[in-house]
Amino acid sequence: MKISIYPTTDDMSKAAADLVAAQLAEKPNSLIVFPSGESPSGMLRYLIQYANEGKADFSQCTIIGLDEWVGMDERDYGSCKHYLHTNFFNHLDLDPERVVMFDAKAEDLEAECGRINDFISSHGGLDLMIVGIGMNGHLGLNEPGTPFDLYAHLSELAPITVEVGQKYFKQETVLTRGITLGLKHLQEAKMAVLIASGEKKATIIAESLQGHISTDVPASVLQNIRHARILLDEGAASELEHTS
Repeated sequence: MKISIYPTTDDMSKAAADLVAAQLAEKPNSLIVFPSGESPSGMLRYLIQYANEGKADFSQCTIIGLDEWVGMDERDYGSCKHYLHTNFFNHLDLDPERVVMFDAKAEDLEAECGRINDFISSHGGLDLMIVGIGMNGHLGLNEPGTPFDLYAHLSELAPITVEVGQKYFKQETVLTRGITLGLKHLQEAKMAVLIASGEKKATIIAESLQGHISTDVPASVLQNIRHARILLDEGAASELEHTS
């Protein structure tokens, strides 16, 4: 696990974008997972800039969405799909066939998990999986208590996730379940990347990266991923003990 600490959130975001651009240059047809939320916003802005400048070519890669609130799609303001379309996809010349996301309104959500699992495995596995971290250590919507060996699955949302999740909506919204890639996907990805910024994430970052490895803190699984990359700004890294 390599931890890189940057002076500002912007520096961290640019470093994350540089990792994506390097991956695309090395393997243009990469399978890449992007998260939604506050953490990736700066990275996505840089990637749009890189695409416009010819520094990143998304024409051959396939993008996988990390997760979604059950019952929502891109027409729902606050959904993960809405976020990625608004802040990323709509600014790129992407083939819609190369964007693969959960249908969180599907009648059979278990089958939907299977569809995403099968797509990933049939395309040779994930080349790059980028995640943020929740205040309770969740990655994607893998909440505390989630086994480390799960692939895509449904999750019951923790109260803190429901509470914090309200910031993405214009009005109070009922959130009960999520559909998400699993921690097994993160462990099997050729490159697993965590991005985090701000002092509010400092405590959970320290607990996840230097505390006891336990399903009680899903992000602690990163300690088991030797090739994981951790990108933090100084605020998020402020409670870490010495890192080399």
